[in-house]
Amino acid sequence: MALAAIKNVTGCGVYVAGDDIDTDRIIPARFMKCVTFDGLGQYAFYDVRFNEDGSARPHVLNDARFAGANILVANRNFGCGSSREHAPQALAKAGFKAIVAEGYAEIFFGNSTTLGLPCVTLSADDLRRLSARIEEAPQTLITVDLEAGTVTAGADLVLPLSMKPAARDALVAGSWDPIAQLLEGKDAIEQTALRLPYLGF
Repeated sequence: MALAAIKNVTGCGVYVAGDDIDTDRIIPARFMKCVTFDGLGQYAFYDVRFNEDGSARPHVLNDARFAGANILVANRNFGCGSSREHAPQALAKAGFKAIVAEGYAEIFFGNSTTLGLPCVTLSADDLRRLSARIEEAPQTLITVDLEAGTVTAGADLVLPLSMKPAARDALVAGSWDPIAQLLEGKDAIEQTALRLPYLGF
């Protein structure tokens, strides 16, 4: 089954402020004892959102104004630290469909792309403008448009995004998951294997 092309994402945003937000903050290590990634979303940012007894702490992700937001906005070097795939998985399972930041750790960016989770970059000034709009009007519709190369917020704020061309092209073409591509080519792989004498079929 062909992967969905991801050309744009529209929804509301939530701004999680701070540089160097690492993967342990995104998903604490103790929640990684799982057979599948299902259920990880409830633990995204857990230690900054909840106390030890499970009661909620003051945090933007606990703010009712941003309930249902599916576009995460962050600052520099988002997803740094250990290379755990659980971090983008937790964000995806929490309902996020795109991330907008000033920059990303390389492995986090790659892991996100292979999940179909676009990570686009804005300049620091444009990021400030977008985060201010989110704070002022949380229900503003934001569109991350990979084809147009823009992030729009409402009718009047249009910001140029940047993204690695290979990642952008893979998302737009629906070829963002290499494992799925291999599985789709199973018959061709088997036929090739049959022609290789050193495999001993």
